[in-house]
Amino acid sequence: MSDAADGRPHTNSVVARWDGGWRCRVAAGDFDLVVDERESSGGTGTGPMPTEYLLAAMASCYTLALAWAAGKRGIDLPGLTVTATGTYDGPRFSRIQLSVESDAPPDVVERLVEPALRVCYVSNTLAVSPPIEVTVHPHHEPPAKPKS
Repeated sequence: MSDAADGRPHTNSVVARWDGGWRCRVAAGDFDLVVDERESSGGTGTGPMPTEYLLAAMASCYTLALAWAAGKRGIDLPGLTVTATGTYDGPRFSRIQLSVESDAPPDVVERLVEPALRVCYVSNTLAVSPPIEVTVHPHHEPPAKPKS
């Protein structure tokens, strides 16, 4: 996706700030998300784990993609539910499995699987695995308040 005005790729950013321990807050658009680890892993259990957010992104994006694909074809998907399950293999998932349920007949839903995968940003991103580039910047202090 590019901005028509300047031809540059469109970007989207979120900002995570560490709260200490295994917890951080993420500013995502107008939303403040809490990310934490389970107490059994040393966290406080006050928010989903990062990998749960990854699975949530996959399940929600694919749900919306299925709904879009169905709508384009005049198909109704009552009770549409997508479950994303990640299989851990060391510090990564070796597999992400999607399970789709709907009150629509399975053969109707199956016809939407591929069209939905084609338009799902998250599945497309994970399938091609873009490079991860890390840059380090100095911390910017807030401007000093003027003395009265």
